[in-house]
Amino acid sequence: MRRRAEAYLWLLFSGGGVVAALLLPVLVLLFGVLMPLGVLDWPSAARLTALLDPVAVRAAVVAVVALCLFHAAHRIRHTAEELFGLARFDAVIAVACYGAALAGSVTAAGLLW
Repeated sequence: MRRRAEAYLWLLFSGGGVVAALLLPVLVLLFGVLMPLGVLDWPSAARLTALLDPVAVRAAVVAVVALCLFHAAHRIRHTAEELFGLARFDAVIAVACYGAALAGSVTAAGLLW
């Protein structure tokens, strides 16, 4: 019996959805509302660099970015197939979406290391 990657892709989708739902609203609130309004001070470049210094923090940031990218890739893939009727191009759309998510994850890891 041949194993399919679909279950693992759904796992990445759900993990990315949880991460996006829990962390992204906080980041938008901080960097999109509170800091521009002057409620909180903007962190200095030295402070942000110090926050990203531990390897565990960099790995967590890469994991968050990767999960969010795979979540978006899964949504885009299934939206393109269902809404636009492109199910016959499933393999091409899957490779493009998940390839872009993988490339973005590798880029994020490269930028942080």
